[in-house]
Amino acid sequence: MLKKSMKKLVIANLKMNLLSPAERDLYLKGIDRVTAGKKFENTEIILCPPFVHLEGFKKWKNRKVARGAQNVFWEDKGSFTGEISPKMLKNFGCDYVIVGHSERRKNIRENDQDVNLKIMAALKNGIKPILCISEDDNQKETESNAMMEQLQNCLNGISDGKIENIIICYEPAWAISSNNPDHLPTTNDVMSARLVIKKFLVANYGAKIAEKVRIIYGGSVALGNVTNICINSGMDGALIGKESLTPGNFMKIVEMIENNC
Repeated sequence: MLKKSMKKLVIANLKMNLLSPAERDLYLKGIDRVTAGKKFENTEIILCPPFVHLEGFKKWKNRKVARGAQNVFWEDKGSFTGEISPKMLKNFGCDYVIVGHSERRKNIRENDQDVNLKIMAALKNGIKPILCISEDDNQKETESNAMMEQLQNCLNGISDGKIENIIICYEPAWAISSNNPDHLPTTNDVMSARLVIKKFLVANYGAKIAEKVRIIYGGSVALGNVTNICINSGMDGALIGKESLTPGNFMKIVEMIENNC
């Protein structure tokens, strides 16, 4: 069980949405409305908007919600056209950053070595990485060691003192709605993945430190399945995509996780 000081995490990955300042402001007003008058004693809420909205999110006054980003580069500054540095993220109020998301692995050809560099850079700048560990349908069916390999590569060089600042997200590519909308994992699927991650952490960092690392689920999380894949499976929270774009539905998921700690 989590210690009381370790809150569950509900993370909104807003992806390439909120196409204008007006749309962003309307969304933030919606989040203000659904969080008004509520206390979250067991759960931390994190919103990860597109880079162009980070300044707007920083100026936003809602302190019940932490800020994160969807990606980061591994250098602090320099001639890296189109990239965003960890120092930039920190200066714009980000405490978290998503790294290794399956969409970036697929569409941008991001690899484990890239992710490892990003994790190192984020930690150096006081930002907590949300490391996505994925597997496609073929890897699942063949029971490959894809998850273990990703953990080994992405966490290469991460010390005992740093690992507890990393959130690990099990994000099966085969369960993401855009890939396979009718194929969601069962509670047992998610529990099995959690066990694999725990075994890796215990083997490499010891049982005591492993207990401090939060493991969450990401992949087509919705109101209708959050109980099975995020709560009953014993996960420490959720990374939510499409459903997070509707403040009312997003807050219902937050409350379900908050009330089941």
